[in-house]
Amino acid sequence: MDRLDDTDERILAELIKDARATYADIGAHVNLSAPAVKRRVDRMLDTGVIRGFTTVVDRSALGWTTEAYVQVFRHGTIAPEQLRAAWIDIPEVISAATVTGTADAMLHVLARDMRHLEEALEKIRSAADVERSESIVVLTNVIDRDRG
Repeated sequence: MDRLDDTDERILAELIKDARATYADIGAHVNLSAPAVKRRVDRMLDTGVIRGFTTVVDRSALGWTTEAYVQVFRHGTIAPEQLRAAWIDIPEVISAATVTGTADAMLHVLARDMRHLEEALEKIRSAADVERSESIVVLTNVIDRDRG
């Protein structure tokens, strides 16, 4: 896709504020008709600028209040795509990244309690042939921009 124009950027800003806003509501903010907004959103979806829409659940509402960062050390090397495939279906893994240093990856994990965390760690280790992992359990979040 060509560079986004100012109107596309304003549409994206409105979607970021409220992904459930109607095309008419967005159009009122960016001075376009609802069909024009829909065409632009569809184009941004087709070109991958917008990768999708999702529901973000406050996992603490589910009682998932035990939080940990897990450093993963693997046997040999593995492509990031393979790690993603190994862990994408483990709901306790809320993010995962390959990293520099001695660890191969860092995972952010949420669970109900320590027993649930231990079960999640077993799934993580078995899904990606992990040699070992080191977990750091969160005591207090002092800055958490994702949760507002």
